[in-house]
Amino acid sequence: MVKRAGGALLQAVKVDPSSPRPLATQIANGVRDIILAGALRAGDRLPATRTLASELGVSRTTMVEVFERLVAEGLVEARTGAGTFVSRALDAAGTVGADARAQTGEARPEASDGATPVTPPAPSPALPAFAARLPHTVRAFTTALPALDLFPIAQWSRQTAKHWRGKRDVVLGYGNATGYPPLRRAIAGHLRATHGIACEERQIFITNGAQQAFHLIGSVLLRRGDKVWFENPGAIGARNALAAAGAELVPLPIDRDGLVVAHGQRVAPDFRLAFVTPSHQQPLGVTMSLTRRFQLLAAAEAAGAWIIEDDYDGEFHYGGHPLPALKSVDRAERVLYVGTFSKTLFPALRLGYVLVPGSLVDTFEAVFNAYLPGMPSNPQAIVAGFMDEGHFATHLRRMRRTYMERHRVLIEAARGRLAGLLDVEEADTGLHTIGHLRPDLPEAEVARRAEAQGVTVAPIHRFCLEPVPLNGLVLGFSGIKPAEIEAGVATLARLLTDMAGEPGRRAGTGRSS
Repeated sequence: MVKRAGGALLQAVKVDPSSPRPLATQIANGVRDIILAGALRAGDRLPATRTLASELGVSRTTMVEVFERLVAEGLVEARTGAGTFVSRALDAAGTVGADARAQTGEARPEASDGATPVTPPAPSPALPAFAARLPHTVRAFTTALPALDLFPIAQWSRQTAKHWRGKRDVVLGYGNATGYPPLRRAIAGHLRATHGIACEERQIFITNGAQQAFHLIGSVLLRRGDKVWFENPGAIGARNALAAAGAELVPLPIDRDGLVVAHGQRVAPDFRLAFVTPSHQQPLGVTMSLTRRFQLLAAAEAAGAWIIEDDYDGEFHYGGHPLPALKSVDRAERVLYVGTFSKTLFPALRLGYVLVPGSLVDTFEAVFNAYLPGMPSNPQAIVAGFMDEGHFATHLRRMRRTYMERHRVLIEAARGRLAGLLDVEEADTGLHTIGHLRPDLPEAEVARRAEAQGVTVAPIHRFCLEPVPLNGLVLGFSGIKPAEIEAGVATLARLLTDMAGEPGRRAGTGRSS
């Protein structure tokens, strides 16, 4: 216990020599707690460091460190020749200032004496449009997962070791905020060679996955309340990112040709941005027709609007020759093309990119250099080497064959066991497909019961901004081994058969919340 000796009585300060916490930290926390509790007022004098050191049984050096910490935090102030005092910057009544509380992690005290507490701002009206992320467990029928079981770890390890043997200033230094130049160059070359997109390295910006790219685009190009044409149903991650950027999302229906552009021109001709997944619509799997693509480009040019092309799994086309990327036929330079390595390599990389029109390069460079720290350069460098040495192209070819085989296993198993219960569509691109349920088997109820039996299926309605006349499930197959696909189909078959046999089932409406 500390006695009065030329300063305040600091009775609450305790020191535990057996604690793993440093003595200076223990004492600083004790003195800080006394000040924050209001036991010491602004201007109160503290004991001298020599006195406290003697009475607490620590070195004077330790006490000097304690006082230096408290001075740095603004809680105390040293006056030459007079001593150390509780800072007068706190406030006249002896309450702790906001800056000090922020540094110490203390909660704000409740208002007293009629003071009005500060309340947080109201939640954004966009929040109801948000949806929770889908689960990412590797099991039937989780979506958006590549075949992690077949990733070439040995090649990746060699590439990693090679990178870490490089120059230390490159390996350990600060990276480029816009992205590692060799990776930007490799991506541009890949897009030119495989997607027919004419682009330059400087148009590529590396992001923390596609999600950051969507939010960044919205933050740069949109004003709060700007209208965004959005596919309905549509991609949840992009929906959340654009809503967070303040966009007014305008749901547009999907037909067999993709986004219904004519509907958008009727309901929101003054749109500022359109979001589309033309290669493999998320989640319905439709490929946008060439005619519809040109309609969308013409509408954007007429409105002075921009288009986000999300090519999240378009690398995996296995049903014939794919249509050209929307960006490749964009003559008016209205399309921002977003890609991700989460699907082509693995999600833990958290690497995505956005290809912007030439007219936006300077704007995005300014934003990246001024406000964004940039992605870690080491994973970027490893991906660049992986691409430059041809491993990326080899991996993509192998994955196309793998996903085609896993898709075939799903279709054959579904035909054999789910006929009349769940009609699973054949796909020619991507990592998932959809299945249409009988009207008396509500998709949300099926999803809940399946989850309880260890099978993940996503009801279509969770992708919707407004209701659509569909009753079905989204089924991922890419990240699941064939035996697990067959076992998952068997579980679904038992579940749906049981549900179909329940009394009064055929009176169902097809959807439940």
